[in-house]
Amino acid sequence: MTARKPVPLKIDLDYLRQVLVELLEIPSPSGRTDHVQQYVGERLSALGISSTLTRRGALSACLPGPRETGADRAVVVHTDTIGGMVKRLKENGRLELMQVGTHSARFAEGAHVRIFTDDLDRVISGQVLPLKASGHRYNEAVDLQGVGWEQVEVRVDEPVADEAGLRALGIDVGDFVAFLPNPTITPSGYVKSRHLDDKAGVAAVLTAFKAMVDAGVTPAVTAHLLVTVTEEIGHGASHGLDPDVAEIVSVDAAVVAPGQQSRENAATLAMGDGVGPFDYHLTRNLASIAREHGVDLVRDVFEFYRSDVAAAVEAGAHARVALLGFGVDATHGHERTHLDGLGHLTQLLCLYLQSDLVFPEWDAEPEGDLADFPSLAVQPASEEGPREGPIGIAD
Repeated sequence: MTARKPVPLKIDLDYLRQVLVELLEIPSPSGRTDHVQQYVGERLSALGISSTLTRRGALSACLPGPRETGADRAVVVHTDTIGGMVKRLKENGRLELMQVGTHSARFAEGAHVRIFTDDLDRVISGQVLPLKASGHRYNEAVDLQGVGWEQVEVRVDEPVADEAGLRALGIDVGDFVAFLPNPTITPSGYVKSRHLDDKAGVAAVLTAFKAMVDAGVTPAVTAHLLVTVTEEIGHGASHGLDPDVAEIVSVDAAVVAPGQQSRENAATLAMGDGVGPFDYHLTRNLASIAREHGVDLVRDVFEFYRSDVAAAVEAGAHARVALLGFGVDATHGHERTHLDGLGHLTQLLCLYLQSDLVFPEWDAEPEGDLADFPSLAVQPASEEGPREGPIGIAD
């Protein structure tokens, strides 16, 4: 049967905006993600898509396809965010923090936080402040203080002045501290918030799946969705992937900064990151799909970056991997993206889900004869296939 040609689908931007803001308002630092996973599961259920949860908390769902190729694909996103954990109850009634995930204390200064005690009915608010927080007390010394987690503390919004007071509130070492996002969508379409990484990616993927369901479109091949909860601490998609998956596309924040091509109002195709290049064939296929359908897509590479698929490959995933992103300015800080970029990303995901695998026949099995690999489709190679001696070396 000839595969149906992918077509652009109607994107429900109102749904995307609503889901994004609701996701952002659910605190989910790595290690405390049950609530946000329940939310994603309920959103999928409303679309008629069932899901399961692994022991470690990753959520798995799928849109079934015809399964003619014998291989599937997966889209991977993560709901966990950077955050903090109580490291020490200080003698002055404030809290020392340990970072959860990799982020600078420079961007934590001034952040409003929630402190989650073991009493589920009691959440305590606070604010992260530098140790020298008063200009009227320290004068110019406030500008000389260094940057680091040992240079900040949490001022708790309760009348406490010592360690005993903190313990009386039920606060203890190891309690999670979530940085409040304060999401704002401007009239011009900019989205400003902490934790756009990767809540905006989750919203885009859910919107893409909704567009497929609303249009009654069956994916070209079965499309798995894996929502991970430990990406920010490096584990990511190290488990939970279906063994039949031949292609994995991670959706995550793209870096908007000097020296990068990523833009807030465009989708990004990462060609490589700090772990190495992404799959040659899959990345070029995604670029071709975007080009054919007028999706605003830029290519980029990220030096200090890793994603879910890095963990998947390191765990032994036998699949092609790629990364699609939405441009984010000031990643892991005071983040900002644009609805236009999220719209382009969502549309590209819809087109990708409607397209076939890069090599549907070859990827139907985990391995095959070298002579059968379709190298000529993407890279120069001998039309006669393998021969004696290295290809490209003169006789």
